[in-house]
Amino acid sequence: MLIAVLVNPDAGLGGKLGFKGSDGRAKEARAAGAEDRAGPRMIECLERLQVLLEQRSLEIDFTTIEGRMGSDWFGSINHQIIHETGVETIAQDTIDAIGLMSHADLILYAGGDGTTRDIIYALDGKKTPIVGVPGGVKMHSGCFAATPRAAAEVVCAFVTGELMLSSTEVMDLDEEVYAQGIWRVRMYGEAMTPSSPRWMQGAKEAVESASEEETIQALAEHIQDLRTENPELMIIWGSGGTLRTMAELNNFEPTLLGIDITIGDVIYKDLNEQQILKHLNEEHQCLLLLSPMGGQGFLIGRGNLQLSPEVLRKIGLDNILGVATSAKLLSLNSLRIDTGDRTLDEEFIERKYLKLLQGYRTTRIMRVAED
Repeated sequence: MLIAVLVNPDAGLGGKLGFKGSDGRAKEARAAGAEDRAGPRMIECLERLQVLLEQRSLEIDFTTIEGRMGSDWFGSINHQIIHETGVETIAQDTIDAIGLMSHADLILYAGGDGTTRDIIYALDGKKTPIVGVPGGVKMHSGCFAATPRAAAEVVCAFVTGELMLSSTEVMDLDEEVYAQGIWRVRMYGEAMTPSSPRWMQGAKEAVESASEEETIQALAEHIQDLRTENPELMIIWGSGGTLRTMAELNNFEPTLLGIDITIGDVIYKDLNEQQILKHLNEEHQCLLLLSPMGGQGFLIGRGNLQLSPEVLRKIGLDNILGVATSAKLLSLNSLRIDTGDRTLDEEFIERKYLKLLQGYRTTRIMRVAED
């Protein structure tokens, strides 16, 4: 079996910096100190895949691109190079590479939704299955595995014939309406991918509804009470429509997709990792509000890379509160965590459960997914 491997070396660079994507901003991100994200996560996937293959006495062939789009991340794993690119890469390099690798039995890639769109465009209707290693800022599409190690599990199970293929949606932020201040995820196409509810994240679902206005009002009132009880409470607001509306009901004007901090009646908007850390050095009780992604269940690791492992450790796991409406709860049976730090992920898993606010002074606990 032939597995093609592709890495978008610029994917995810802007996450900790608060960028909403990395397209066209790689130089800016690197100049600001951004470190590779997609490549190291492909290393984690390939190393785990190699272990799984050895355990089952399986052998597969890898084909890839020379340099940072592929071969740099293989280490000692044998692979064949079929294409070369320059030091700096653009979307067309992904399209060209996929054109040369579309004959493979499966394409394993690391990137985000933008990378996925380029791959689907290059495949041009060809049904080559794809598995995404989550390495970008935005990952709404259903072809991504939950984590790099989960991607290795999917590929191994596909090689042994344990998984069937299914069609999934390729999603991305609609940047045209986003420029007008409207947040909307749009479907750009379909892709074939191994079907595994356990290991694959599934496509993001839009689950908010007008009928939940009273629920969101109650959630906002709960947070208002906490602010009244402790005027110095530092609240870190995650991204998402529910939290944005709750912030507005608390008389703040939040950023559209970023991370905000409020202390008293003051708001600090669209903060990056270092700005958040600076605030965390102040003497304030802290509360991090996060809304899980509908249909996928990710609380951390999708669209909030500013909340780095260092930030999360400073906040403390006891100070994290999930927020979910009734409709969103219907689509969830567990919470997924992908901090980018395996040790920190294990700390969440060892807790087994996290608390979710679902109404005024009403909370429930939900299981943390172990996969």
